Amino acid sequence: MATAKPVRRGVYLLPALFTVGNLLCGFLCVLAASRGRFEFAAQLIVLAAILDAFDGRIARMTGSTSEMGMQLDSLADVVSFGLAPSALAFFWALEPFRRTGALVAFLFVVCAAMRLARFNVQSASTDKRWFVGLPSPAAAGVVATIVYAVQEPPAERWAAVLFGAAFCAAALLMVSRLRYRAFKELNLRDRRSSAWVLVLAALLAAILIEPRWSFLAVAGTYALTAPAAYLVGWLVRGRRPATGPVAAQEATDGPHAH
Repeated sequence: MATAKPVRRGVYLLPALFTVGNLLCGFLCVLAASRGRFEFAAQLIVLAAILDAFDGRIARMTGSTSEMGMQLDSLADVVSFGLAPSALAFFWALEPFRRTGALVAFLFVVCAAMRLARFNVQSASTDKRWFVGLPSPAAAGVVATIVYAVQEPPAERWAAVLFGAAFCAAALLMVSRLRYRAFKELNLRDRRSSAWVLVLAALLAAILIEPRWSFLAVAGTYALTAPAAYLVGWLVRGRRPATGPVAAQEATDGPHAH
């Protein structure tokens, strides 16, 4: 009877290196934002999201998943997708508002930590096809892509307020109950996924032609998909005629029944 080959001890270091790289990007982002290097800080958040997307997959591919690796990944995400985008948003646009700006930035950190804690608790019992609430890398990506696209800090107060509103919305979406597509079941080798190949090719072409606004369009569109789907569903339910015992009783009693 064949026995499973033991996983080499060094294999466990591979996903951990991606996680530490993710953490390093978050740390460097805070330093860069505090020094006014906003474009570089935004790029570091995007790089952290890429590293975060690969560490779990590499761990599963190599059979080196562990409880410690999962906890390390969550702690790194709090820094890279909670603290780092908050620091970037504060130094880029919210600092003139002083205490109010600091509280708004802290709100994002709290929401990111709560989102990650909820994910850890519910990950074993939730549908893998969906995320409950906007994933923290996507919320951080919204902040990073806005800064990367606009570059210069808002010169007008109304522009800073508008950014602050978008920043708060991204924070609250993380702790919402809205469902976001996870795309974990997407298999590009499947014939049924041929349409996704065309979509990815179009996105790649757009990013190569105009990376700044393309990244913002992707991040913003994904963040708005769940609220848009909820709104459409709410409108459809509102227009649908009532059914069931209540509707039947109303039909029987008639409009003049008391």
